Amino acid sequence: MSTTYYDENAEAFFADTAAARTDDLYARFLPLLPPGGRILDAGCGCGRDALAFRLAGFDVTAFDASTEMVRLATRHAGVPVLQMRFDAVDWLGRFDGVWACASLLHVPRADLPAMVAKLVGALREGGVMFASFKYGTEERDHNGRRFTDLDEAGLEALFGGAGLTILDIVAGEDRRPGREGERWVSGVGRKGG
Repeated sequence: MSTTYYDENAEAFFADTAAARTDDLYARFLPLLPPGGRILDAGCGCGRDALAFRLAGFDVTAFDASTEMVRLATRHAGVPVLQMRFDAVDWLGRFDGVWACASLLHVPRADLPAMVAKLVGALREGGVMFASFKYGTEERDHNGRRFTDLDEAGLEALFGGAGLTILDIVAGEDRRPGREGERWVSGVGRKGG
């Protein structure tokens, strides 16, 4: 995945995403974690979710591949953000939750199973993972970014192939102003049932 778009458009991307309302997504994920549990925010972007998790009392580790997003997210979230890619994840059984909100969608379809397997490996037994994708079945380039779109069946196959028990899969509209009509699919799965 190239980070050029995010490095060159970091301020605009931050402004577009930092205030997006995601409370309903948190409500599907956070209650499944122990109080004060460890969360890996994988591909944290602007740091919006890492900040929310920290303020809710969770122990947050966050990473992003883009140098500029790491800089902005560290400042915004109040936690050190690591600069790394999904393929560098090597934690084993460390986290109660993995949050991959609108981040895995940049991984080519052929590489998705391996990247999800790395994230599932970072979960402790019984831990939960959240992931979201733009809705569809295509791989495409758009404004200098690569997207792998999934629908419910695609997300179910991805989670099932990684050994996650699916807790829910939900399709819905984009929350950002001016993005009405854009659809997303997200799911929560548990490691080991």
